[in-house]
Amino acid sequence: MGTIVKAALVQAAPVPLAIGPGIDRLIDFVSDAADIGAEMVAFGETFLGGYPLWLDEAPNAAIWDHRGTQALHAILLDQALRGNDPRLAPLQALVDARGLLVSVGAHERVRSTLTNTQYLFRPNRPPLLHRKLVPTHGERMIWGRGDGSTLETHDAGWGNVGQLICWEHWMPLARAAMHHAGEAVHVAAWPTVREMYRVASRHYAFEGRCFVLATGTIQHRDDLLAGLEMVGGDRDARDLILGMPDGQLQSGGSCIIGPDGEVIAETGADADLLIADLDLTAIGRGLAALDTDGHYARPDVFELRIDRRPRFGVADAEDGLAAS
Repeated sequence: MGTIVKAALVQAAPVPLAIGPGIDRLIDFVSDAADIGAEMVAFGETFLGGYPLWLDEAPNAAIWDHRGTQALHAILLDQALRGNDPRLAPLQALVDARGLLVSVGAHERVRSTLTNTQYLFRPNRPPLLHRKLVPTHGERMIWGRGDGSTLETHDAGWGNVGQLICWEHWMPLARAAMHHAGEAVHVAAWPTVREMYRVASRHYAFEGRCFVLATGTIQHRDDLLAGLEMVGGDRDARDLILGMPDGQLQSGGSCIIGPDGEVIAETGADADLLIADLDLTAIGRGLAALDTDGHYARPDVFELRIDRRPRFGVADAEDGLAAS
């Protein structure tokens, strides 16, 4: 088994709101990365569907019964990925044919609620999903909470791959759970990799002794308007978006970080394809000084219990035990 993994980080504009065209664009980007030898490709938070920028940028978006906010939520619900979504079949076929791993964020619909979900597509297997445990601040208007059932990693043969989303990187126990899984490569999905988000990503790499792909996206107000037209051009939604500042509202900042916390490759605020060869032997060298799940742990003092059961909120009684 080789010790070098070629990783690609795609910093690009999504197709906001319109999932079908967004998948088409995603496949083009994945194909480009595969053509230059990438074995793993990562995209930022909710690349499929786009980050809901109106939560931060549109005045009055949080006002009760705001018709524009309601309209955009209804569009996201209608467009969101669901279960074994057939729209993902072409991407899965590409992953199978090229032997790739692809990590991409999306809006997922679970019954009648949206979740912020990072998908890890892998060859000849169903995607590994991670649902954001705690939506941050205004995001709680849109997304529900994930549970422990999606706090998992994928064994890629050359090492374990895991994913967390945005401010989950400031949840110490979530980090501890992922470090326990022994990640070789970790995808840290962000909307924009701001300076403090880069600090969190570098800290995660150093603490977990793993490579981190800190992935951001770029997005302009006009991208949202174009996506809205693709799904019907609701007037209330358009008015809300037009109330946002014009120009670029997400600014990328993506980077690839080594197990020593040092930045290997980085980019600015424009569209870019970032490539790096990850030398996995660096992980073992770093573990000589720090293994937070091993020789630098104190299991006699601290214990973490993880409930990995899916939480549906409603449980049917067992046959014969139901109340009469």
